[in-house]
Amino acid sequence: MMKKTYYRLQLFTMIVLSVVLWSCTQQTAENQQPVTSLSKEIKEISPGILEGYLSKNDIPNSLKLVPPPPKEGSAAFQLDQERAAKYVSLEDEDRKDQAAKDAVLSFPEAAEAFNIVLDVKISEETTPHLYMILRRTLADAGLSTYGAKNHYQRARPFMVNNTPICTPKDEALLRKDGSYPSGHTAIGWAWALILAEVFPENADMIFERGKQFGISRNACNVHWHSDVVYGRMMGAAAVALLHSNADFLIDLEAAKEEVKALIH
Repeated sequence: MMKKTYYRLQLFTMIVLSVVLWSCTQQTAENQQPVTSLSKEIKEISPGILEGYLSKNDIPNSLKLVPPPPKEGSAAFQLDQERAAKYVSLEDEDRKDQAAKDAVLSFPEAAEAFNIVLDVKISEETTPHLYMILRRTLADAGLSTYGAKNHYQRARPFMVNNTPICTPKDEALLRKDGSYPSGHTAIGWAWALILAEVFPENADMIFERGKQFGISRNACNVHWHSDVVYGRMMGAAAVALLHSNADFLIDLEAAKEEVKALIH
């Protein structure tokens, strides 16, 4: 009788220990779950613009990375003039309308720039992690252009050719903001590179949309061709550095998983 009682106590002890160990394992696993930006308080650095992933010292410096804007009389300068004249005379109203839409960087409207080529629509409700990535990387890519922008203070095409732009309400602000390189283009190309990782099967369409997002700045008469070319370079530089940022990589994996769940 005593032996049976002893074995029962042993069995009971083992069951209790198993339950305790399982509970501890579960709690440890939960504690080790990566913390995404959705679980943090991400501050605004200006109205509607969220803090990026990269610190001020980590953002690529365009003043060190891009050459000076084309000099008057150079072949590159002539190309800038020819491309600007081409877009000033553009009669494709649909293209001009798209250029005006691409000028909008405020959310949720900004997500539509790529939603037009995606089957899964990016939104705060359906793809919250991906939506957060776009909002935060806007700052990383956009700010990467300001070293050169502020240094060169290049005049924009409409300030030289005195013809209208597609977003007249932005004209006063744009006159004070250097043209070279294009911040919009850097943002659009950064988004394209990131989205191609999340939707690899749609990469070509996404890259084309990212390219056209930059060309929209030419169509708007607010950026020169060379502004757009080097804007893409800065967007790519920002994304390269984002891939060494732990917080970005956590959010990127979460975004891939949420999109995969929607597709499958």
